[in-house]
Amino acid sequence: MLVVRRGEASASVPEHAAPKRILAMSSPSPPPAPLSVVIHGHFYQPPRENPWTEEVEQEPSAAPFHDWNERIEQECYRAVAAARVPGAGGRIARLVNCYEWISFDFGPTLLEWLEGNAPDTYRAILEADRQSLARLGHGNALAMPYHHAILPLSSRREKVTEVRWGIADFRRRFGREPEGMWLPETAVDEETLEVLAREGIRFTIVAPHQVAAPPPRGLPGRFVTGGGRAIALCIYDGPLSHDVAFGPLVRSADRWATRMLDRGPGAEAEESGPTLRSVATDGETYGHHHAFGEMALARVIELLEASPGVALENFASFLARHPAVHDVTLVAPSSWSCAHGVERWRSDCGCKLETSKPTQQAWRAPLRDALAWLASECHARYDREAPALLADPAAALDGYGAVIGREPEAVRAYAEGAARPGLLPDEVVRAAELLELERGALRSLTSCAWFFDDIGGIETVQVLRYAAWTIGLAGPEAARLEHGFGERLAPARSNAPTLGTGRDIFFQRARPHAPPEARIAAGLAAAHVLAPGAASSPAYRVERDDTQDVLVRRRTGRRFPFQAGIESEGLALRVTVRAPWLGEPITHGLADLPERQRTAVALALRERALARLLPAGERAALARGEELRPVIRRALLRTVSDLAGERTPTARERVVELLALLEELGQAVPFEVQTVFYRIWRTQGPSDPGLAELAVRLGFEVRHGPSFPASP
Repeated sequence: MLVVRRGEASASVPEHAAPKRILAMSSPSPPPAPLSVVIHGHFYQPPRENPWTEEVEQEPSAAPFHDWNERIEQECYRAVAAARVPGAGGRIARLVNCYEWISFDFGPTLLEWLEGNAPDTYRAILEADRQSLARLGHGNALAMPYHHAILPLSSRREKVTEVRWGIADFRRRFGREPEGMWLPETAVDEETLEVLAREGIRFTIVAPHQVAAPPPRGLPGRFVTGGGRAIALCIYDGPLSHDVAFGPLVRSADRWATRMLDRGPGAEAEESGPTLRSVATDGETYGHHHAFGEMALARVIELLEASPGVALENFASFLARHPAVHDVTLVAPSSWSCAHGVERWRSDCGCKLETSKPTQQAWRAPLRDALAWLASECHARYDREAPALLADPAAALDGYGAVIGREPEAVRAYAEGAARPGLLPDEVVRAAELLELERGALRSLTSCAWFFDDIGGIETVQVLRYAAWTIGLAGPEAARLEHGFGERLAPARSNAPTLGTGRDIFFQRARPHAPPEARIAAGLAAAHVLAPGAASSPAYRVERDDTQDVLVRRRTGRRFPFQAGIESEGLALRVTVRAPWLGEPITHGLADLPERQRTAVALALRERALARLLPAGERAALARGEELRPVIRRALLRTVSDLAGERTPTARERVVELLALLEELGQAVPFEVQTVFYRIWRTQGPSDPGLAELAVRLGFEVRHGPSFPASP
C-alpha cells in the first residue's frame, strides 16, 4: 500500500466538480507518436473478520459505519462504480463506472467480503471487466495472489500456492484466465517472477526504481528468469503516480489529464514509436483517501477519451500490440513502499507512518521469525498427514483456491471429493482441516502485520488471531506450536509499555481465553430461544437431536456436542454451556456473545422489557413511530414519581430496568428524574435502604448518618 493516511481528504469541493469543456491538446496537430494511457488502481483492505465466526465485528473508529470495510465500500468502491459527472446547474450529467475504463486488481479476500456484503458493487466490478474485454479484447481486471503476502519473503512453496490460489479465484469470479497479476506492495524478486511466468502470467506492474534502467517512452520491460521464461514488467510513472496518490492532481481533473498527455520537452525529436503513460495508485485514493477523488477519475477518463491520438486502455491490450522487447535488470528484492527493498516486513529499517515521535520497529524481526516458523510447521504437518487422507495432496492444495471464497458447504464438499475413498467420517473431517490449516498458515503471513508502527496495532493483532486459529487446527501438536510461537514472539516489544511483548499481546488480545466454540454455541442457543432470526452463523450451524445440540463447523464438518442452559431476567442474560470437550461448564453473559447474536438478543430482551414496563400510552406512542429515547424518559419519570406512594422492591426494580434501557441507548440519567427522586428521597429519609441503593444508580453520593440526607 502506498503510504496515504487513512481519512485524509479535501474538505472543499474539487476543481473538477464544476462543468468543464473537453480539454484541448496544446497543439492542433496529432501527437508525434501514438500515445497510450493506462490508469491502474490496486484495491485492497487489510482483512478484518473474526477468524472463528468469519464475520467482521464492529469497529468504533469507522463510525458512523459499522466497520472500515463498510465505510470504504461506500466512500470508494461503490463510488468508483457509479462516479458522478456534474452537469449544468449542479445537476448530475451522468454516472460513470470507472472500472470499465481503468486497469484494476482487487484482493481476493476483499472480493470475498464484497460478494457477500455489497453485491451490487461486486457485480459492477465483474461487469466492468466484461465491458472492457468486449471493447479492447482484453479485460481490465488483474489477478492477485490470494493473500496480501510479501512474496520475496515467502518460500517457493508458498509463492506457488498463493499464485495458483489467486489465479483459481480470479478464474471463478471473472470467467477467464488472467493475463496479468498485481504483486502485493509490488514486492518482487526473480523467483517470484519465475513462479508467475511458469503459471502463465504475462505481466506484472512495478515501480520505476524496481528496474535498473527503465525502457524509453514508458514502455514495458522484458525480464527473462533464470529458468528461461520471459515476463513483461509494466513500469508506472513514479512522479505522476505520486501526485495523484498524494493529492495535487486528484483534486483537479484538468491538471491531471494535462500531465498524462504531456510527454515532456523534445518529444518530437525522440525516436518514433509507441508511448505509454501509466499511473498506479491504491484504488482507495478515489473517494476514501481523497473525497471526490472518484469524480476526478471519471472526469479524467472523459477528457482522455475525447483527446485525439490517445488510447485509454489497459496493459494487456497495449502489450498485445506492442510486446515488451527491451530487456531490463531487476532490482531485487524491492517493493513500491519501502526504500530499503522489503525490509519493512522483517526489520527496523526506518520506514513507518508516524514521524512526530520516536518509535522502534525492532519487533518486526521476531514477528517474522515466529510466523514463518509457524507456517513451516503447518506445511510439514500437512505433508505428514495428507497422503493418508487425500488422494492427491498436491492437487488438492492447488485446487483449494477455487473454493476458499465460496460458501462453506462448497468448501466441505471439495474436501470430501478430494479425500481418499472409504475414509471414515472423522478422517474426512481431518482432511478438510488440513486444507484449512494451509489456508491459516498463509493468511497469517498477511503483510499488513508489519506495515504499521507497532506490534499492538489492529492489523498485527488480526494476524496473530489468524495464528491462534491456525494452531487450533494442528491437532495433537497444538500445545507445542502455541508454546514455540509464544517463545519466538517474546523478544518483540511494543512501543506501548502497557502492551508488553508480542507474546503478551498474543495471549492477552489474540488467543481466546476459552474455546471459542463455547461462546459461539452460547450465542446460537440464546438466539434460537430469544431471536430466531439471528440463530445462524457463516462459520457454524447447530444440529439438534433428542438428547443434545451439536455445533458443526461448516467448512470442515467438525462436531461439538453441547448443552446450553439459558436464564434471562429483565435485560440480563446467562447462558451456561456444558460439553465433554470443555471440562468445566462456562457461563456467558450477554456481552460475551458474538456480535450478531448479542445485538439480536439484546433487542429481543429490550422489546420484552418495554412490553412489561411501559404503560399503554407509551406503547401506543412507539407504535405511532415516536423515537424510543423520549418515550423511555417519560416512562422513567413516571415510575420514579410513583415511588412516593409505592415503596415495594418491585417498584424499584422497574426504575432500575428503565435506567438500564436508557444506558443501553447511550443516555445519561435525565435531570428531571434526578430532581423528582431527590425530593422523594429527602421525604422518606435514610430509613429505606432500597432507596439508598437506587440513589447510587441515579448518580447521588450516599453518606450514612443521622443527618442524612442534608437539607438544601
